[in-house]
Amino acid sequence: MKKDEHIWKTAITDARPNSIRLRGYRIDELMGRIPYSQAVFLAFTGRLPNEEEGRLVDAILVSSIDHGATPPSTLVARTVAGCDVPLTSALAAGILSIGKAHGGAVEGCMELIGETVTMADKEGVSIEEAGQRIVAEAEACGRRLPGLGHRYHTADPRTARLFELAEECKFSGRHIQALKAIESAFAKSKGKKIPINIDGAIAACLCEMGFPSSAGNGFFIIARTTGLINHILEEWAREPKMRKIFPDSAVYDGEGDRSL
Repeated sequence: MKKDEHIWKTAITDARPNSIRLRGYRIDELMGRIPYSQAVFLAFTGRLPNEEEGRLVDAILVSSIDHGATPPSTLVARTVAGCDVPLTSALAAGILSIGKAHGGAVEGCMELIGETVTMADKEGVSIEEAGQRIVAEAEACGRRLPGLGHRYHTADPRTARLFELAEECKFSGRHIQALKAIESAFAKSKGKKIPINIDGAIAACLCEMGFPSSAGNGFFIIARTTGLINHILEEWAREPKMRKIFPDSAVYDGEGDRSL
């Protein structure tokens, strides 16, 4: 065997005795100085975010922290939790249910936005024209357009707020414009508005900040993990084991409406 034959390299974390550095920064020095969302940004990009980037990433993570008791990942996590398994098993089951139809549309929408912007640049057409072509091509081949439509919301308040923050943070550019062009073209095709959902809004904002599409679903998973853990803990604390879970029978009995 050659010397160092099995050595491989990582540029994420350097863990040594009495020292842990994330992308070069000592974790103990970051503790208490930056919020978790900025540490997430650092882990993904290798640098600390500026104020606007940090604010937008923080909003992205808050936006997807939970969506009640009916999403598939929540139902799966609660069902498995009722089988008297460890937290890790129930949490893993919930995360594994995240896919193209639930929570996993961020990556696909980022790719769609990238295709639209690339088409506009290569063919010398407007973003609006490129959006129309993308929609037409998708309909011709039966391709689903990720990032549009929601089973509950006709006007998701999180989408509007995230785009508002993107504007405030000076990240409202061609990628958000591209997704809105797709939304508009799809609405004309269908004869009714199919609104941008939170996955789409997250995708557009991540594109604006330069994240690769391969990282997209990771942000949803990071955010939703907190919600799933809480649903698992509540299932253990309030419900019998091995119960039949009827999604539409869930009744909220927590705190009433509150404001900051």
